[in-house]
Amino acid sequence: MKTIQPQQLRIRTPECITFSYDLAGPLYRALAWSIDVACIMLLSGAIQGMLAPLQGVSADMATALAIVMVFAGTLAYGVLLEWLWRGQTIGKRVMGLRVQDADGLRLRFSQVLLRNLFRAVDSLPILYLVGVISVLCTRRAQRLGDLAGNTVVIRITKPAHADLERIAPPIYNSLREQPHIAARYRQRVTAREASLALQALLRRDELDDAARVELFSELAQYFRRQVVLPADFLRGVSDEQFVRNLVDVIYRSSGNGVLGKPASNLYR
Repeated sequence: MKTIQPQQLRIRTPECITFSYDLAGPLYRALAWSIDVACIMLLSGAIQGMLAPLQGVSADMATALAIVMVFAGTLAYGVLLEWLWRGQTIGKRVMGLRVQDADGLRLRFSQVLLRNLFRAVDSLPILYLVGVISVLCTRRAQRLGDLAGNTVVIRITKPAHADLERIAPPIYNSLREQPHIAARYRQRVTAREASLALQALLRRDELDDAARVELFSELAQYFRRQVVLPADFLRGVSDEQFVRNLVDVIYRSSGNGVLGKPASNLYR
């Protein structure tokens, strides 16, 4: 079940936890795209430079091949970067934007491909007029490519400094005693996964007992599969405490006792 407010996407899970995302408006998207255009122009220049020797053989063939390769390179730029960088291009990374599934699910390659194929339509007739009108007129600020791929573009909100004791009281945390395991988790846990765990902890008191146990059981099982743990490592540690320990080592800045930025890879 989802409820949408202007410029904000809200996703409500079956466990009655609501996650909010700030939607990117046309200005932020235009700035990000202008950076991407500069990168694409550099790529196109490199492609044309590589094909320059063909001009002496057949100017028409060289021109036709250059057009095809520039189109393919432009499409590949958006598709490959958004897929490999979890919804970001160079421009989106600079502007702090990210493409994600509109239902909060994992972004699929087919969605990335669709939204980039529709870019040719969104750019019509000039200066992305169709896309801008679509972003302004849709409740989730989606261009036609987003509607086709069921995606949205969100603004990445970095965690503000806050009292970490709300989620991790000062009790023994076994992960702090195993820095190599903590480091593996920082490398493998994505920004979305860390955010889901953090929000679940912040809102755990809103759940009834059964839903709370089930939620943290699923989260703990998922995170335990991310890293191979020693057999007796979690002995006596409840599912909820394990998730709290994990969030603690990901978010806590060294020595300051407050909620800080997670490891840098979480925002890549």
